[in-house]
Amino acid sequence: MTKLKLGAIADEKPVKVTVELPAALHRDLVAYAEVLARATGQPVNDPAKLIIPMVQRFIATDRGFAKARKEFASPSEL
Repeated sequence: MTKLKLGAIADEKPVKVTVELPAALHRDLVAYAEVLARATGQPVNDPAKLIIPMVQRFIATDRGFAKARKEFASPSEL
């Protein structure tokens, strides 16, 4: 089985976001949705819904961002 960085997408209240993607990135997003659907057994009806968990995962695993965030955070944010 293919190991992906994303798991099944939680069904949450939708939020409308407008983003322009390069065509190549959109094709990759559609392909990722297809692979994810096969891997999880859950269809991804709208590949754009992958953007939020992808960005969340990216931010959560970016060590440089985490370090900078700690350096610039106020004590109440820690």
